[in-house]
Amino acid sequence: MNSVKRIPGLLTLSAVLLFVSGTNPRKATYAQMTDHGSTTDAGETTQAKIARAMSAGPTDVAKSAKIIDTDAHGNTVVLREGSNDFTCMPGNPKVIGGPPMCADAPSMQWFADAKAHKPKPTNTVPGITYMLAGATQRSDSDPTDTTSMPIEIGPHWMIMWPFDPKTTGLPTTHKPTGAYIMYAGSPYAHLHIMGRP
Repeated sequence: MNSVKRIPGLLTLSAVLLFVSGTNPRKATYAQMTDHGSTTDAGETTQAKIARAMSAGPTDVAKSAKIIDTDAHGNTVVLREGSNDFTCMPGNPKVIGGPPMCADAPSMQWFADAKAHKPKPTNTVPGITYMLAGATQRSDSDPTDTTSMPIEIGPHWMIMWPFDPKTTGLPTTHKPTGAYIMYAGSPYAHLHIMGRP
């Protein structure tokens, strides 16, 4: 399987792909996404979801971001309208690879391109994605990994732009501090930066 076709299985990006596509998660084919129907518990309050979504981004970004979630049928639900270029999502803390996140419009385009199996992302400027509440994932190098032990990742943010480890000199393995290139060797490789901006 080539790396472009594996991209929809990107662990930390798969939750965003569900929001971008608006598809039913029961029909999604993401290798590392568990079939849960809804991204969060049905009994959870809207305010709790909004608070968790906002925890993913810097305060000045999250306070004006649009907040979205999905319902039990996989439909996108707007929890709060926004006034900046960012969309934040509460994710599902019970699902590996379902972290809360905030992404700008170029990042959302990046994820939509991956979902559509495009050979490479089409955003013309770098995108920014925040996961400042941390995440849990299985691999930084293999987007199809469903069996490795979960890895707890601290607060981080990503620049969604093609990065090549050969030209940047950046490492390609997870680091608890600093930066590295996630999913190196694929057109969707991007810069993963540990810590808060």
